[in-house]
This record gives sequence, structure tokens and C-alpha cells, in this order.
Amino acid sequence: MARYFELLRGRTAVERLAVASRLTRAVRELAKAAIVAREPSLSTREVQAELAARLYGPEVSARLFPPQNAH
Repeated sequence: MARYFELLRGRTAVERLAVASRLTRAVRELAKAAIVAREPSLSTREVQAELAARLYGPEVSARLFPPQNAH
């Protein structure tokens, strides 16, 4: 761990931001994969809603992904 932080300190701010961005994307993809593995029948929208609920809470998820009315 110490070596990892040493390497990060040697990078520019832009490089550190790029590393953080890649790690964030990777974690989100892993979370989405876990959601799909647990419930493979979910639609893409339902997976996104579940991910939003995990990351930001159910209230935010409900605002971002309100229930769709059947027409």
C-alpha cells in the first residue's frame, strides 16, 4: 500500500484524477455486474435504478427513475 501511495504522489494532479476516474468506473461496473448476477431479468433501466439506489439512496433513485406508467 505504501508503494502504491508513493507512486501516486509521483504523478501530476491530472494523472491522479485519471486514475481515480478509472477506479470509479471500475467499481460502478462491478456493482452493476453484481446487480445483474443477482437478478438477471432486470431491464437496463431497472439496473440503473438499483445502482443509483446503492450509490445515492432510494429517494434519489426514485427521483431519477420514477415508475413508468403502463400505456
